[in-house]
Amino acid sequence: MSDKQTVSISTDPAFLKELSEYLEVLSNPVRLKILKVIEKEPREISEIASRIDTSYANTKKHIDQLVVIGLVKKEAGFGRETVKGIHPVWKFSLVDGGLETLIRNIGVFSSINIPMGYGDLHSRIGPIKKALLEESGGQCPALHLVEGGAAGRTFLLKKDRASIGRIDPDFPAAAKEGDIALPVEYAAVTRITKPHAIIFRSGEEWFIEDRGSSSGTYINAGLITPMTKTVLKNGDVIDLAIGESSARFLFVVNE
Repeated sequence: MSDKQTVSISTDPAFLKELSEYLEVLSNPVRLKILKVIEKEPREISEIASRIDTSYANTKKHIDQLVVIGLVKKEAGFGRETVKGIHPVWKFSLVDGGLETLIRNIGVFSSINIPMGYGDLHSRIGPIKKALLEESGGQCPALHLVEGGAAGRTFLLKKDRASIGRIDPDFPAAAKEGDIALPVEYAAVTRITKPHAIIFRSGEEWFIEDRGSSSGTYINAGLITPMTKTVLKNGDVIDLAIGESSARFLFVVNE
């Protein structure tokens, strides 16, 4: 149970082809700038083109690619008023949590083992991650929730210390800014009022410490000692409890 698990990748050619196409869309820095422009509110193509200083046709080409991979959504809206009145236009915006999802995806892909013959995928991930983090300001590690009803959520560790636990219905305001509060369905996880665990930075390293939870904290399937800090490495799998209603995270260092 104490052997370190390896985060690996499927050798399915169809999956690898889709991954390659995904990276191809993100390899153009103009597209990352577009994501930043539409992060806060929907905008029409002409407005996006003006903000990134490129042509309407070129902007539309990039937007269409971002729509295809599911990062951008297209909705009808109204343009600015002109002498001819107000006309309907297409407006584009990030899907909910789109930028965090993108950081998560690139972080996960950079942590996996690429099969022989596909080494160029890793060489393409590095520059995309660097450019993405420069655009997003996301120079921080992340915990990616990979099990349960809230699987897919990403928690960026923007502070040097965060408590991790299940939200407490009796004290809904107990979680502070930056803490990781899980939905009530993660019943095996201790409430945030007496956190299951804390994660914190010390110097250049990140650590996790179980705070005496009844169901334990596991790193790569190995139970860690309560009240003792344990170093975290890129790609580590963290389990808060084991089995039904537990929580599993992937720790990714985006640096």
